[in-house]
Amino acid sequence: MPFLQIFVLALVQGITEFLPISSSGHLVLVPVLTHWPDQGQDMDIAVHVGTLGAVVLYLWRDIWAMLVGLGRSLRGRKDPGARLFWQLIVGTIPVVICGFAAKKLLGEEFFRSVTIIGWSMLLWGIVLWLADVMSLTVKRMEHMPWFDAIAIGASQVLALLPGTSRSGITMTAARALGYERSDAARFSMLLSIPTIVGAGILAGKDIYEAGDPVMTQTALIAIALSFVSALITITILMSWLKRASFTPFVLYRVVFGIFLIALSYGWVQV
Repeated sequence: MPFLQIFVLALVQGITEFLPISSSGHLVLVPVLTHWPDQGQDMDIAVHVGTLGAVVLYLWRDIWAMLVGLGRSLRGRKDPGARLFWQLIVGTIPVVICGFAAKKLLGEEFFRSVTIIGWSMLLWGIVLWLADVMSLTVKRMEHMPWFDAIAIGASQVLALLPGTSRSGITMTAARALGYERSDAARFSMLLSIPTIVGAGILAGKDIYEAGDPVMTQTALIAIALSFVSALITITILMSWLKRASFTPFVLYRVVFGIFLIALSYGWVQV
């Protein structure tokens, strides 16, 4: 794979993973818009692993609190860090179960459909806008009840529809429940950790079993590049959401969704 293609894929993933605009949808579209060969799912997961490193570094305090809390809970003490850890695990279970089932029933072509990505971008972008402008902003992540954690986690199942955006749908669910924008983004990023870890282990196993040193080197370069771009993006996003709304991301989704719909129906050419 040429370095330019690796660089573009890593940059696209790093920028879009934690923005509510669908990183997977953008990765699928890279070969469509550039006419490069499809990079394949293993490379998609490799760049996701890079963004995992970025979110772990950025949210290290939350992660450390969860680890310390688990230690305290083993000694019979109640701890908010341990509670958050189990909320993330329980919230991830629905998407893991549904993800395996969907992959077997629908096949990979479904998940790489430009038409579906376009409509999902448009419709779920509008839903995000409605949730953002109509909901209260009164709840903080530190006081999240189990019902809210499970509901936000379960919303990830909807992100199995290409173009929906895992971060987008979880932020939408959190805003609909009344959470502050920065807290909605923070919980969404924490929810990404179990999912990406699981997918990364499976992809790493495939790459290791392939025994191809070039593929391994390519994956490592992609991971490093997506890590850097994701860390920068997360920092900017969290700063933005402390003082502004999701409206720019909604506008992007609507415009890009309409473009993709037009592209899929042959109304425009690239």
